Amino acid sequence: EWIIVLPDIFIWGGDPALAEKKRAEWTRLRNAVYVTYPYARQAGVVMKDVLLHLENIKGKAERRKYIKSREKELRDAFGDKISELSVYQGKVLMKLIHRQTGNDCYEIIKEMKGGLTARLYQTILFFVGSDLKQSWKPSSDANARLIESIVREMNQLYYPYDLSLSANEGG
Repeated sequence: EWIIVLPDIFIWGGDPALAEKKRAEWTRLRNAVYVTYPYARQAGVVMKDVLLHLENIKGKAERRKYIKSREKELRDAFGDKISELSVYQGKVLMKLIHRQTGNDCYEIIKEMKGGLTARLYQTILFFVGSDLKQSWKPSSDANARLIESIVREMNQLYYPYDLSLSANEGG
């Protein structure tokens, strides 16, 4: 097997069935990223804002009240759309949220809702073949590298002048 990639030419000497399988996998991943990336971007913005506000809130009851209000705001905005995602899209979304925030979803839930709730969600996701602790390591994870390339494509197409992208994006 050999691969030569030129600017507008892709030549592949290998099994056509394998090439079609890889293309289908990439297309599925690309579609999932296109569906979930806007939610991950919004989650990143909200998380940063929540963490900033929580620094100034001292009382536990006030913290809980503020978190519930922001959670309700997010549910009203995205609840129906998020619940319609497939398990595969959910996995991609969790990777993208880790990319945007620097924390995996388990840590975010643990911080916002408590360790017991995070463990409960983790257990539920285990039974559907997922994991709240989706890592974001483009340096060692081929799937994360593909996601990163798709995200960069989307940023160039849809957010070319967005200066609010965080420093930890891209791993």
